[in-house]
Amino acid sequence: MGRRLGSMHRVAITGVGVVSCLGLDLDTIADRLRRGESAVRIDPERVKLGFRSPLTTSPPPIDYSAYLERKPRKTMTESSRQAYVAVRHALADASLDPEEVANDRTGLVFGSDSSCKAAIEQVDLLREHGTTGVISSGHVFRALTSNVTMNLNVLLKTQGASWSLGSACSSGGHAIGQAADLIRLGRQDRVLCGGAQEINWESMCSFDALEAFATGNDDPGAACRPFDRDRNGLVPGGGAAALVLERYDLAVARGARICGEVLGYGFSSDGERISIPSEDGIRRAMEGALADGELTVGAIDFVCAHATGTQAGDGAEARNIRTLFGDAHRPAVCSLKGAVGHELWMAGASQVAYCAIMARKGFTAPSVNFATPDEHSAGLNILTEALPRPPRTVLCNAAGFGGTNSCLAIRFGE
Repeated sequence: MGRRLGSMHRVAITGVGVVSCLGLDLDTIADRLRRGESAVRIDPERVKLGFRSPLTTSPPPIDYSAYLERKPRKTMTESSRQAYVAVRHALADASLDPEEVANDRTGLVFGSDSSCKAAIEQVDLLREHGTTGVISSGHVFRALTSNVTMNLNVLLKTQGASWSLGSACSSGGHAIGQAADLIRLGRQDRVLCGGAQEINWESMCSFDALEAFATGNDDPGAACRPFDRDRNGLVPGGGAAALVLERYDLAVARGARICGEVLGYGFSSDGERISIPSEDGIRRAMEGALADGELTVGAIDFVCAHATGTQAGDGAEARNIRTLFGDAHRPAVCSLKGAVGHELWMAGASQVAYCAIMARKGFTAPSVNFATPDEHSAGLNILTEALPRPPRTVLCNAAGFGGTNSCLAIRFGE
């Protein structure tokens, strides 16, 4: 589903920041994406705890004292701290000073669908001590799903929109789409948006119980195989991704570098099963993004797919892409999950950030670990090597439990 907003404001992407398993600076991330390098590793703690699959990805350590005083860190989850660092990097990339976002024309919208660890910690404290008196006030705020935006709002002093959006693994994509709509409608001039995902084992053990995770401890880097015939599950990861979206004319007026433009936002829900995708859900979201951006399928040169490495999910998305594009036009297709794992709540946002990095650096990343197509992916133009040209007009897909789908149509470059 999607709707054209007519002659309303255009939306520019002017800043990108990522706390990624591939690195913290855009040059390092670009280099590893271009080389098709996987960041998947074995977590020894998950081995010790008895996880069926101890595979994961995670960002490098961050010295948060370089960004935050001790007091605000008390109310922040690890995800919120990572989101703050990503936003700081995005603001610097957009050549914006902190005081320039401290107004009611600047908002915050982030995708983040859980804050697990703080809830566990406070229950453990109560059971151990037999009184709530030992639970610190910080636990109240850290246990809230809106922890990201409530803390960033205070730290950045933004006075406009401020909310976190929860829709499972499509959260980051919907956050960017909603942020773009706020600007198009004239409700905000600028929105800091993105997604954040906690990576602690406590938040992942129930997923492991579902046997949704890839196995392949003998070769972790080859474990996640999106679209490949021999795929056997996803690898969980996390961190944070942030974008600065601005009203296009205002960005040009201040001399900002335009990284790209959000042309369309499409969304849909399956209305069927809670964990198995429908046969047309992601296609309807893609159609909505195309309609919203007044684009034809022939205008799309790259599809940044959601494909996580599961049999059902990848198969359904492959069929949806083939149905949408048919045989006349075969855009390049890539899932980045083989390199970065499935970044869950942040995935829809990080994919946009990674595409922006590729566009800036002049290449299109390969779909890591794709070797042998199955009956569903055989008709797709899935990249096995990096292309020496950037993505230009892109569809970025994201899908989540409960059958929620998002798609963003983005043109990169000025």
